Amino acid sequence: MDPTDWTIGPPTNPSELVAASELFDFPVSEHGAREFLAMPGHRLLLARTADGTAVGFVSGVVMRHPDKQPEMFVYELGVAESHRRRGIAAALLRALALEALALGCTGMWTGTERGNVAALATYGSLGATVDDESVFIQWAALAEAFVPGTTSFSA
Repeated sequence: MDPTDWTIGPPTNPSELVAASELFDFPVSEHGAREFLAMPGHRLLLARTADGTAVGFVSGVVMRHPDKQPEMFVYELGVAESHRRRGIAAALLRALALEALALGCTGMWTGTERGNVAALATYGSLGATVDDESVFIQWAALAEAFVPGTTSFSA
């Protein structure tokens, strides 16, 4: 695909993310899209074909710790299966990196599964290195983990 066949930019409104739900892990709600886009330091860029159809996205969050410079965490990266291996993922990451630099970030990082060969190849092609020493820890059911006797959480 010729890069002129698609463009990269932020969504114009939350409904654009809802319409692009097939690119995400789960369906996007209008409420979730609106909240994400309104949060300071949260960024999302879409790759769109000439007719405006979203074929990829990257999301990131600026992270800052008192003893470190700001960094961009690459939250998620996704490209429609029909548009993979065309440079869209790399272009999305480059665009996010430019936004990160404009926001004062000095680094960018993410995590992925060891078996995600395509992601590792894309990140490596852009100069990223794999830190084999790190592990990711997650609490999928936060309330159950930290509030004894809780089996579900409602806001």
